[in-house]
Amino acid sequence: MAARVLASIEDVPAARWNALNRGSHLFVRHEFLAALERASCVAKRSGWTPSHLLLENERGELEGAVPLYRKTHSWGEFVFDWRWARAWAHAGLHYYPKLVSMTPFTPATGPRLLTLSAGDSAARTRLAEALVDFARSEGVSSAHVLFIDDEDRAALTAPHYLLRNDCQFHWRNQGYGTFEDFLATFRAEKRKKALRERRRVREAGVEFDTYSGGELDPSLWRTVFAFSAATFAAHGQEHYLNRAFFTAISAAMPEAVMVKVARYRRQPIAAAIFFRSPDTLYGRYWGAAANFHSLHFETCYYQGVEYCIEHGLRRFEPGTQGEHKVPRGFEPTATWSAHFIADPHFARAIEAYLAKEREGVDQYMREVRAHLPFRRDSEHHEPMEAP
Repeated sequence: MAARVLASIEDVPAARWNALNRGSHLFVRHEFLAALERASCVAKRSGWTPSHLLLENERGELEGAVPLYRKTHSWGEFVFDWRWARAWAHAGLHYYPKLVSMTPFTPATGPRLLTLSAGDSAARTRLAEALVDFARSEGVSSAHVLFIDDEDRAALTAPHYLLRNDCQFHWRNQGYGTFEDFLATFRAEKRKKALRERRRVREAGVEFDTYSGGELDPSLWRTVFAFSAATFAAHGQEHYLNRAFFTAISAAMPEAVMVKVARYRRQPIAAAIFFRSPDTLYGRYWGAAANFHSLHFETCYYQGVEYCIEHGLRRFEPGTQGEHKVPRGFEPTATWSAHFIADPHFARAIEAYLAKEREGVDQYMREVRAHLPFRRDSEHHEPMEAP
């Protein structure tokens, strides 16, 4: 096998990339990564330089790939390593650049080690080793593989990689026929609260429209994006993405984009942008130009849950953080990342840190589960495994 690094995802044909096992997963599809590049959301000036790693056989045939970026900061990753960067700086060393494998700005678990054949654990191991070799040859401080699934986690192990876990809050479909079936699994007081939140939005006169990517015209995209950009601005940040990206991905993958638009007196007042795969809904961005009680909960969570039930989707991942999701039926779920640290002294220190952190995350998830809204006789009392 020979390793090759691409300066752009478009240096490999889409059909070859997507033909890799799990290469058709929504967020690692060639079309998705290409849209990020074409819209300049990822580029050297944004601190995300494409450096996709390919393994090819002697005939030049693609055997495996890792979506990969050279990073000059830690923004847009959602696996926070700022303390590690400060430790490097205190030692008079440079933490950046580093290598990161994930879909930029997308904290969703998925494949990172893409292989030609399903179940080829040996090929995933070769990719994991090739990433270490590339990091060493480039002289970078580290390589980070973020939001990994179980198949990749089995390959990203010691001695090269340190595993780190965190917690998100996900919803899972237990075969509900209606939203009312879902609420029927709640304890009485929690069910009343959820119904009251939904009723407040409805009685205020707010209505919702649902659009796929192909149904959003440029004018409505401008409105929806402005809502989302305003949310970033309120926190003193620029939007990670831009309208050009949403326009491009809606054209390339219209079935993968879903937008909920809240209207008051038929005028748009809020919107939530989602992505969807055949079995999972992903909540990504939201914004509003009006302040109605419970509007955020309805737009971002209840509308998403209802959509999943109506379309038979298995999971709903609404994004990172947010304990406020728990009383609305979202369960603590482990997420995982793997980290190669080139310097052995820092590697040992981080390994010790991660062991303590893991104990804290596990304890936190146990405590959160005690506050889930479900009745004890529902199926939700069992711990939810990592996806």
